[in-house]
Amino acid sequence: MAGASGGVQVSKFVASDEHTSAVKRLIPGGAHTYAKGDDQYPAGMAPVIDRGAGCRVWDIDGNEFVEFGSGLRSTTLGHGFEPVVRAAQRQMAEGVNFVRPHRLEREAAERLIDLIPSAEMVKFGVNGSDATTAAIRLARAYTGRDMVAVCRQHPFFATDDWFIVTTPMPAGIPAAVRSLTVQFSYNDPTTLESLFDTYPGQIAAVVLEPETVEPPVPGFFARLRQLCDRNGALLILDEIITGFRWHERGAQFIYAIEPDLCTFGKGMANGFPLSALAGRRDVMRLGGYVDDVDRVFLMSQTAGAQPWALAALLAVIDTYQRDHIAEQLHAIGADLRGSVEAVVAEAGLSSYFQLLGRDCNLVYVARDGDGQPSQEFRTLVLQEFLEHGILAPSFVVSAAHNPKAIQHAVDAVAELMPTYRRALEDGVSTVLRGRPVRPAIRPRG
Repeated sequence: MAGASGGVQVSKFVASDEHTSAVKRLIPGGAHTYAKGDDQYPAGMAPVIDRGAGCRVWDIDGNEFVEFGSGLRSTTLGHGFEPVVRAAQRQMAEGVNFVRPHRLEREAAERLIDLIPSAEMVKFGVNGSDATTAAIRLARAYTGRDMVAVCRQHPFFATDDWFIVTTPMPAGIPAAVRSLTVQFSYNDPTTLESLFDTYPGQIAAVVLEPETVEPPVPGFFARLRQLCDRNGALLILDEIITGFRWHERGAQFIYAIEPDLCTFGKGMANGFPLSALAGRRDVMRLGGYVDDVDRVFLMSQTAGAQPWALAALLAVIDTYQRDHIAEQLHAIGADLRGSVEAVVAEAGLSSYFQLLGRDCNLVYVARDGDGQPSQEFRTLVLQEFLEHGILAPSFVVSAAHNPKAIQHAVDAVAELMPTYRRALEDGVSTVLRGRPVRPAIRPRG
């Protein structure tokens, strides 16, 4: 690849580049998850992973990286965490799927209901999208209404029509569906109140995450609860990310939120495919045997509640409770944040490279000379991190990030700073080797 000064650098990603080119003829977009696409990484620098251990991964070229945001934030204990792998392996050896429910389904349900403050019943699934869409279907059936209000600042709830209509990718969704989803603003309950006034008796559910990069202001969730109760809508809390990262009992435990339904996914089985829909019995029962109302078709999946995934969940719960994993995630993230911010401040660039979010879930923002978030500067950051052995679309940590790994990341930020300053002074094109990465899917304004 060409260097910024016109020289030629030998690519470290020859095998990964060949794989990426070949796979685009086989898989639309070249990846099965948009966030893993090569367009999310600098040109010619999208590593294809071969294996991982703890917080480190190796690509098919043999490059080693300290990885952040592992498993799209799902691998909270690190790759190959032995107690979870061992629990899943033991169950796999005894069968992976049966014609009748497995004995672990009761134990897993009891353990999860015991953990989650708002849970009276639970239904296990394979991914977070299905769980959250199942919550929407329940809410519509329970209320007899069609419309859904979603938080506009929260980037992703599901792959299904009711949410994707709010993104820049609504192709293939009937126009009639698009009017059924409306948006409100986080930490501004007046925007939700306005929706209830505009669509009286029509909104079935209010959907949001407990927290992303902005913490809830005091009284926000209590006000949402009041508005939902007053207007007959269900409050659905998407804890796909916050559950088992903020706390094993969820962010609802930390912030005393009282949802009607809640969904969990990432982190609950350390990367194994497992999700859960939980909530009030009088709502959840609609997915079971009922004769007084129409029954809701609720996450009936061939691969749902696999015993090996439930065994992984039980091992995760044991580990979290024994080793206080959520506290570890916060402590590791706080160490990373403090060290990175000190390095950036020393370089005088605190207005341009910033860390946002809760310590256990850090993301970085790369800003241009005008102080605006910039895809070009984000690409520069990714480019320089990869050169220094850091694979970091975010700075989201796992419990496997030890002090050596954290120091490696801090050193990479320190190495980045002179290049970042040069980009601000001379133009980012002078140090950027290729096209900018594309923005991730975001809700429409």
